[in-house]
Amino acid sequence: MNCFYVYILQSEKDSNFYTGYTKDINKRLTEHNSGRVESTKNRRPFRLVYWEGCLNQQDATRREKYLKTAWGKRYIKNRLNNYLTG
Repeated sequence: MNCFYVYILQSEKDSNFYTGYTKDINKRLTEHNSGRVESTKNRRPFRLVYWEGCLNQQDATRREKYLKTAWGKRYIKNRLNNYLTG
């Protein structure tokens, strides 16, 4: 069974979030932190703060797009409330 992950990283440099999806979450985090992802290379290092599993790529891309909307960002803020407030 193929599994895809939607993930949210937080930059330790500027505290902003990055949302993406992948089949291999550990490999992808390594790629982000080693500067191999063009859109995030200047915001390294990152820590993984949230992830969700999806059964197929279509669900993962749909969920990623949702999490990038204002409603999705609000959802994540509520999910990470304890993390963000200490």
